[in-house]
Amino acid sequence: MLKDKILNRESGIVFYGLTPPKSNNTDEQIEAISKKHIARIKGLDIDGVIVYDIQDETERTHEERPFEFIHTVDPSLYSRHYLKELNVPRVVYRCVGNYIEEAFVEWLKDGEDQFTVFVGTAATHQEVGLKLDAAYKLRQQHNEDMILGAVTIPERHRLLGDEDQRVGFKISKGCRFFVSQAVYDLEASRKFLLDYKQYCLDHEMDMVPIIFTLTPCGSTKTLKFIKWLGISVPSWLENTLLSSEEMLSKSIQLITVIYKELTKIAKAEGIPIGCNIESVSIRKEEIEASIVLAKEITAFVKNQK
Repeated sequence: MLKDKILNRESGIVFYGLTPPKSNNTDEQIEAISKKHIARIKGLDIDGVIVYDIQDETERTHEERPFEFIHTVDPSLYSRHYLKELNVPRVVYRCVGNYIEEAFVEWLKDGEDQFTVFVGTAATHQEVGLKLDAAYKLRQQHNEDMILGAVTIPERHRLLGDEDQRVGFKISKGCRFFVSQAVYDLEASRKFLLDYKQYCLDHEMDMVPIIFTLTPCGSTKTLKFIKWLGISVPSWLENTLLSSEEMLSKSIQLITVIYKELTKIAKAEGIPIGCNIESVSIRKEEIEASIVLAKEITAFVKNQK
């Protein structure tokens, strides 16, 4: 079903995104965390689960990281071994710079992961084992059937004005869907969508689904981390969250409105979009809030069909 929806460029694809446990956990702890993940996700009516691959982004900014960076369990291993009870497809992220070519090719040839998102470096000057363009070529050589996705950052389009071109280039490299960074800026996302459509028209390209990520925020520390990650939070929205008596529920309300507005725009323009709900926090309240949000979004998406 997910493969067909992606290749048919359908709207309404819904993912739930999660980060694997930290690699410094014991096997027993990882097993326990995975059981919690499965229990939460099993009840969701979603098209797939995104399993993130994280990288140290400290070279991207001089600001101090709010949370210590610790490597996580390999996303492919976590998906295959620990999440195998889930009866939905998994989309495995690959921060390609974390891998040397030999290991990357071995993973591609293995062929067990059907869906993936390749992620480039956090900073242009960062030293890496494998560059993004090389990863695209290797995937074409060794596993062309793998359904390939990429990351898009709508806020970057307002600053640089070329996100539509970046997406178009990645489509030419075989990317069939895009997952955004967490969205808190409606206007930036709206402008990106409209320019993306025009770019595809100008270059006679089929538009592929843009999956917008929604992330609940329930504390000032989580908000600080969201901003540290480079996510654009308009000042009015930040002030609304900080002054709210219930920041978590207010954040859910605001990002739900943002996604519904993006859905209206996309529907009017014939642009395929979907949604990815995640939690960037390990706080139980925020994780549970992401599940509530996922249920609300899937109900909304169903009503659109």
